[in-house]
Amino acid sequence: MSDIRYWIGFQLVPGIGPVRLRTLLDHFTDLETAWHASAVSLRASGLNQGAVEKLLYLRSRIDLDSELERLQQLGIGVVTWESPDYPRLLREIDQPPALLYVRGSLLPADEFAVAVVGTRNATGYGKTIAERLAGGLAENGVTVVSGLALGIDGVAHRAALDAGGRTIAVLGSGLDYVYPYRHRALASEIVESGALISDYAPGVKPEAHNFPPRNRIISGLSLGTIVVEADRQSGALITLQFALEQGRETFAVPGNIQARTSAGTNDAIQRGEAKLVTSVEDVLNELNLTMIVEHREVAAQVPENANEALLLENLGAEAIHVDDLARQTGLPASEVTGTLLMMELKGMVRRVDQMSYVLAR
Repeated sequence: MSDIRYWIGFQLVPGIGPVRLRTLLDHFTDLETAWHASAVSLRASGLNQGAVEKLLYLRSRIDLDSELERLQQLGIGVVTWESPDYPRLLREIDQPPALLYVRGSLLPADEFAVAVVGTRNATGYGKTIAERLAGGLAENGVTVVSGLALGIDGVAHRAALDAGGRTIAVLGSGLDYVYPYRHRALASEIVESGALISDYAPGVKPEAHNFPPRNRIISGLSLGTIVVEADRQSGALITLQFALEQGRETFAVPGNIQARTSAGTNDAIQRGEAKLVTSVEDVLNELNLTMIVEHREVAAQVPENANEALLLENLGAEAIHVDDLARQTGLPASEVTGTLLMMELKGMVRRVDQMSYVLAR
């Protein structure tokens, strides 16, 4: 795996996007070699003269260690194409972002994700429906993805959190710029129960031209996209188009035929670009997600390694202390503690006091 510093470095070079980065990886094998390559070698790899000049200029001025330290100070993590936790669904789209900045956590459970998006100028009707749909998805174990914008996006994130579920917000800026400002508290809650992500580096401000491209990430992270309310010029319809291009399911909520905020959704339904949605069950059934909670409960009991299997054999409905588990299994106490922590995160066991556990059944 290439040193993460070089992924960060190339992300800061204008004009080197996923296609050119893939070309560099294919030619040089790793990004460290590419970063230090000569101008002749870079041109031989397929980069044009303009891209080579930008790279040579910036790499002499960027301190990669300082950039990495700055991310750590901001509490921002990085995942790349080479990272095992890079979202599988996003990896499948055309030209997925090579690097994602993350605050919070991306989990395997987020493969079961649905985007809920819509207008910033939401009506009472739209907010009610968005809350009902996003809350229902979260209650059924589905991660809700949206863009943290005012209106439908914010309602969707809030409903997912209130339902005790996970939610992911995709920003059109660096993660040090939460936009809109009034959603800063909401963003902090999302970090605790999901993630804020962006392919824009810290320091990038929330400028208008950043938002349409980030919509491909919203749809790319999701099995399907629901547009709740949108006029004909709404950015939510851009997300819908990306979902169509990515081969993902698309849904729209019908609205008042006289309301501007429903013109875009009604058009999408009429053109056959989106399936009509009247309830969360419509979405769950279409995406075969009705049994997701049950599937997770079953999967949570399947051990992934020998230590988990051994601990499961010695755990039951009665609480047992970590030290007793160590004696019974013959495992070092440190291994028992570490394995139990991972099992707790996966929902396999439950801690009943500071050092005692039971099966989570």
